[in-house]
Amino acid sequence: MGKKQILKRLLQIVVVLFGISFITFALTFMSPGDPVRNMYTATGVMPTEEMVEETRNELGLNDPFLTQYTRWLGNCLRGDFGKSYSLNKPVTELLAARLWPTLKLTLMSMVLMLVISVPLGMLSALYKDKWIDYLVRGITFIGCAMPNFWVGLLLMLVFCVYINAFPVISSAGDFKSLFLPALTLAIAMSSKYTRQVRTAVLDELNQDYVIGAEARGVKRSKIIWLNVFPNSLLPLITMFGLSIGSLLGGTSVVEVIFSYPGLGNLAVSAITSSDYNLIQGYVLWLALIYMVINLIVDASYIYIDPRMRLKE
Repeated sequence: MGKKQILKRLLQIVVVLFGISFITFALTFMSPGDPVRNMYTATGVMPTEEMVEETRNELGLNDPFLTQYTRWLGNCLRGDFGKSYSLNKPVTELLAARLWPTLKLTLMSMVLMLVISVPLGMLSALYKDKWIDYLVRGITFIGCAMPNFWVGLLLMLVFCVYINAFPVISSAGDFKSLFLPALTLAIAMSSKYTRQVRTAVLDELNQDYVIGAEARGVKRSKIIWLNVFPNSLLPLITMFGLSIGSLLGGTSVVEVIFSYPGLGNLAVSAITSSDYNLIQGYVLWLALIYMVINLIVDASYIYIDPRMRLKE
């Protein structure tokens, strides 16, 4: 990816973020519920109509839509997403505090996914149409069919209640609190990645260079580990980057089940309390992170795959 392409992608990110900001603000503007009442309720105060109206005027919530959006967008460009109505703290501070726990959960689930899916995918491909292949494909089929919330509840029942090996309520501190939420996310991903690894390895095994190496007497194990294995992982890089982005924004259900203090749990709380500033900041943060990760993954191809350098 050349400099012009990177600049073009950066411009696209700016345009997309602008569109996302407008749509997000419009949806929260039209959504039912009064954030001012929820703000008072969170502090244990029963507000009068006069208090609600006065607070709405102070916060600028009675201004026209475009006035509110322009003011909010200008503050966002300066890094100020406003203050949370329900928690009475700056949105940027809240998001920053929850980002690292979610990032740890994402990275650990990706590691577990690779540990599970790569060996199973390789075995399934190398023993195609054997009993191992049928067993792995059957397991992945079941894994794809199970929703995350059901897997999480099942793991919690077995390992937290019956075996009592892990805490019911997770924290962002130790490994034991992080393992079950990460495993819940990894199980669904492993099923999809195992199938992708199997397909990629089978495609590589049918390439001419494999047939030629075998004809020259090169050991099959050497061909597999030095050529087939690294080449089969290249098509998965894009999926890997997309998975990281989706996990950063798609762990809400799992975080709520395990009471994990991450971004997803914060977002659910913001939605239930109609905390508009927090919802808008959350969406913009995740959109930016998702697109930056995809840009980094695309740019990394030129360094990982020599064929891309030849095209340049």
